[in-house]
Amino acid sequence: MAAEAAQVAEPITAPVTATPPGQALVVAEQKRRNGFLADADELTRRAIEAEPDNAEAAHMLGIIAHQSGKLSDAIAHVQQAIAINPNVALYHANLGEMCRLAGRVDEAIAASRRAIALDPGNAGAHSNLGIALFDQGKFEEALSLHERAIALQAHFVQAHSNRGNALQRLKRFAEAEPSYRRAVELQPDFADGWNNLGTCLRELKRAEEAETVYRKALEIAPNNPDTLDNLALAVKDLERLDEAAELLRRALVIEQNSDKIHLHYGTVLLDQKKVDEAEVAASRALSLNMNNHDAVNLMGRIAFERGDLDGALASHQRALALKPDLADAYNNMGNVLKELGRLGEAEEAYLEALRLDPAVASVYVNLADSRKFVAGDPHLVALEALAAKSEGLSKTDRMRIDFALGKAYADLQDYPRSFRHLHAGNAAKRATIGYDETAAFALFDRIERIFTPDMIEAKSGSGDPSQVPIFVVGMPRSGTTLIEQIIASHPKVHGAGELQTFRDVVLTVRGTDGCTIPYPEFVPALDEAALRQIGRDYVARLGEIARREASPTVQRVTDKMPSNYYFLGLIHLALPQAKIIHAVRDPVDTCVSCFSKLFSAEQNHTYDLGELGRYYRRYERLMTHWCRVLPAGSVLDVRYEDVVGDLESQAQRIIAHCGLPWDDRCLSFHRTERPVRTASATQVRKPIYRSAVGRWRVYEDQLEPLLTALGGRARLG
Repeated sequence: MAAEAAQVAEPITAPVTATPPGQALVVAEQKRRNGFLADADELTRRAIEAEPDNAEAAHMLGIIAHQSGKLSDAIAHVQQAIAINPNVALYHANLGEMCRLAGRVDEAIAASRRAIALDPGNAGAHSNLGIALFDQGKFEEALSLHERAIALQAHFVQAHSNRGNALQRLKRFAEAEPSYRRAVELQPDFADGWNNLGTCLRELKRAEEAETVYRKALEIAPNNPDTLDNLALAVKDLERLDEAAELLRRALVIEQNSDKIHLHYGTVLLDQKKVDEAEVAASRALSLNMNNHDAVNLMGRIAFERGDLDGALASHQRALALKPDLADAYNNMGNVLKELGRLGEAEEAYLEALRLDPAVASVYVNLADSRKFVAGDPHLVALEALAAKSEGLSKTDRMRIDFALGKAYADLQDYPRSFRHLHAGNAAKRATIGYDETAAFALFDRIERIFTPDMIEAKSGSGDPSQVPIFVVGMPRSGTTLIEQIIASHPKVHGAGELQTFRDVVLTVRGTDGCTIPYPEFVPALDEAALRQIGRDYVARLGEIARREASPTVQRVTDKMPSNYYFLGLIHLALPQAKIIHAVRDPVDTCVSCFSKLFSAEQNHTYDLGELGRYYRRYERLMTHWCRVLPAGSVLDVRYEDVVGDLESQAQRIIAHCGLPWDDRCLSFHRTERPVRTASATQVRKPIYRSAVGRWRVYEDQLEPLLTALGGRARLG
C-alpha cells in the first residue's frame, strides 16, 4: 500500500504509462487541475477503454474538453455520461452551464432544472439556472434562483455577484451594491466582482468611487479590456476626456473587435471635437455590428457636428428603428430639429425622450432652451423633483439641472431662485475645467505685440483676393447669430454658422523644419506666397461647404465663429477682400447671458463672474487694438441694441458693408429656413424683440463680482 500511495502522491510529473489502471481517473483529475490537459485526456480515455460504461470517466472527458475550449465535444461527452447514469445532478448542472455558454439556452434551462430536481440542495445548479434565465431576460426569476443559491451556500461568491447582476438589470442599483461588496469581501481577488461593483456605482452616479473600484479590478487583471472600457467611462463622467481616450486605446490594443469599445472611443473623440477620428471609430463599431443602435446614434451626432443636419436626422431615425425606446436618440433628434427651425417637432422629441427616461438631465437643458416655462408646468414639477433627489444624480447631472432651473425660474420671473441655480451650475462647471486666466491673457498680449501697424502695412495686399468670406465675430451672446441670420436671409448668401475652419487652417502652418509654429508667432515670417496660401486654403474649404449645403447662385458665405476675433489681423492679411462684422452688446447683458448658458464647448472663461468680466475687458482691449492697426473701415461694429431699435437701417448698413444689393427678405430673417447651430438657435426664429435689452438688471444685486471686473457701475450707464 505504501508504494502505491507514493505513486499517487507524485502523479503530476509522472509519465502516463506509469499510472496504475485503477488510479487513472484520480491522477487524471490531479493533472487536469494543474493544467496537464493532454495527459488528463489520455488517462481518462484509458479508463474508458477499460470500462466503456464509466459515466464518471465520460463526464471527466467533458470537463477536460471544456477546459481545452472544445465546447461541442464537452457537451457530447457529458451527454454520454448522462446516458450512462441519468441520476447524477452534477452531470446535469455542468451540462446546463456548457449549453448556456454555447448559446443553447433552452437546453441549458432544461438541464439545470433536472439537476435541481435530482438535488434540491445543489447551490451551483440553482445559480446556473439563474444565469441561463438571466440570458433570456427573465431577471426576476434569475434573482430568485441566485437568492436560493445563497440561502443554500452563504459563501457562494458567484451567486452573490450574479444576484447583483440581476438587480442591476432590474435597475435596482442600490440593492445590487451590497451583493457585489459581499462577493469581493468573500474573494478579494475576484476581478469581475470589482468590475461589476464599479459599474453599479457608475449607475448610482458615484463616478469617483467607481473609478477607485475599477482600478482595484485592474490591479488584479491589468489587461481586462472590459474593465479598461468601464474605467474610461467613469473618468469620462468626471470630464477627464484625454485620460478616457487613452484608456480606450489601451483596451482596443487588447480587444480590437469589440463594437462596444469602438463606440465608446468614438463618443469620447466626438466630445473632444475630433470629428474625423470619431467617425472612424463609429464606422468601425458598425462594421463589427451593423445593428449597434448606439453607434448609429453616434453617427447622427457626428453628422450634426459637420452641419449635415439631414444626415443626422436620418441616423437618429434609423437608431430609433433599431431601438424604439432609445431616449438619447430622441434628445439628439430634438437638437437637429431645433436647428432646422422645426421647433414644435423639436419639443415633441425632447418630451418623448423624457417620457422614456424622466431622469436625463441633459434633455431638461435642451427643453428649457426650446420653450418658455409657465407656472404649474408638469415638466418643471418633474425637474424640481429630480433636483430634490439626495442621491442618484452625478455632479454633471446636478450641474445641468441647475442650468435648466435657472432658465425656468427666469421664465417665471423668480429671479433670486433663477440666479441661485445659475450660480450653482456655473460653479459646478468651473470645478471641472482647467481654465488658466494668465495663459488666456498672455495670448491676447502676444497678439497685440506681434500685430503692429508697421507689420500690417508691410504685409498688406498680398493675400487671396476672394470676396466670398464674411466673418461675424464678437463675444458669445452678443448678437452674432442675429447678424448672421439677417445676412443669410439675402439670396446671394449662405450662412455656414460657427466654423472652426480658419483656426484649422492656422494649425496647418509649418516652419521650414516642418514643425508647427504657434499662432501668432509664425505670422512675421509669412511671405506673400504663404499668406496667399492661407487665404486660398480657407476659401477652398468654404467652397466645399457651399457646394454641399448652398445654392449655386450663392456669392458670399458667412463664418460666424465668434472667437475669430483672435485672428482679425491675419484674416486681413490672408483675405484682404473679406468682410468683417463685429457684434457689440451691452457688456453686462452679454456677460449675464453667457453666465446663463451651459455651452457645448470652449467658453471656459464664462463660468465665474469675475473671470468673465475680466475676460470681457481683455477681449474689448483686443478689439480696440484691431481698430487701431487695421485700415479704417476694415471692421464694421454693429450694436445689438441698435439692431433691435431700428432693424431696417442697421440691416441695410450690414448688407451694404458686405458689398451686396439690398433685399427686403433680410428684414424677415426669422422666416428664413436655414440651419442655425448656436445657443441662440431658438431666438432667431422669432421677430425682433427688445426684452433682452437691459435684462441684467433683474440680477443686479448678485452681480457685484462681474460689475467690479468690468470696471464698476459708472462705465455701464
